[in-house]
Amino acid sequence: MHSEQDSRPAAAPDAATAAAAATRRDWARTRLATPIGPLLLAATEEGLVRVVFHADERTARRETARLEQLFGGPPLSALPPVATAEEELTAYFAGELRSFTVPLDWSLSAGFSARVLQVLAAEVPYGSVVGYQDLADRVGEPGAARAVGAAMGSNPLPVVVPCHRVVASDGGIGGFGGGLEAKRALLALEGVLPAPLF
Repeated sequence: MHSEQDSRPAAAPDAATAAAAATRRDWARTRLATPIGPLLLAATEEGLVRVVFHADERTARRETARLEQLFGGPPLSALPPVATAEEELTAYFAGELRSFTVPLDWSLSAGFSARVLQVLAAEVPYGSVVGYQDLADRVGEPGAARAVGAAMGSNPLPVVVPCHRVVASDGGIGGFGGGLEAKRALLALEGVLPAPLF
């Protein structure tokens, strides 16, 4: 009995270390100034994994801490998908890019949300919009228009996976995690809405 008690404390740290090593993923991040405010871009070796709106210092620190826990350690100084995302988003906001080629890491999305977001990324191009109901129909779930709205709200890759292109069926622009002003600005950039007067 005494030896079991001695072995348990020694086994727990070894198991925890092994689990942490197994879940450790290399990742990197940067902040990018854009016309809709600073964005935090994070990527793994697989691809862009997270885009965060309103990434001031406080928001960037909070999201970095969350990603450190998720990926099992601090970020690296750089990874190719981060640089690609930064270059492509800069070109997009300058009106010079209509289609992103940066690889995407879908690991922060699952189930219905992942299906909806992947269809959105593949089938709703620059300069077009889609209704929540139409997107539900496209993923084979015609009764799931509200769930499509929830999937847009959980999008880990906004702008690149264009949830700003999903609008309400009544002609309204619908909601947006980055704020309605940012959604209007993105739709204006893509020529869907007239540019704001001021």
